[in-house]
Amino acid sequence: QVQLVEFGGGLVQAGGSLQLSCVASGIIFNAYNMAWYRQRPGKEREMVATIGTGGNSNYGAAVKGRVTISRDNNGNTVYLQMNSLKLEDTAVYYCYGVRFLGLGNKLDYWGQGTQVTVSS
Repeated sequence: QVQLVEFGGGLVQAGGSLQLSCVASGIIFNAYNMAWYRQRPGKEREMVATIGTGGNSNYGAAVKGRVTISRDNNGNTVYLQMNSLKLEDTAVYYCYGVRFLGLGNKLDYWGQGTQVTVSS
């Protein structure tokens, strides 16, 4: 059974920091590209950060320079360090993993989400 379980969400003041973790089980973790997405109230889900199997990373424009994604393949964990948090970072944050199998096929999974609330 595949599970992606997020930890670390909560309430934080604007300007503060928070680290999210996502622990994966039931998958060959180092074969998966991992990502964090978020869904703000009334908005569509958007990409926050991605990290490839080789460690290369990309960031959404809204968070670039304020967040860092990293992964620990030994611990089957992907992290999202968020700094200088803004009110508009309030969202449900989701962990996502995808493995491309070729010929357009893929295996992908979502976590259940963790709420991050930034207060003034």
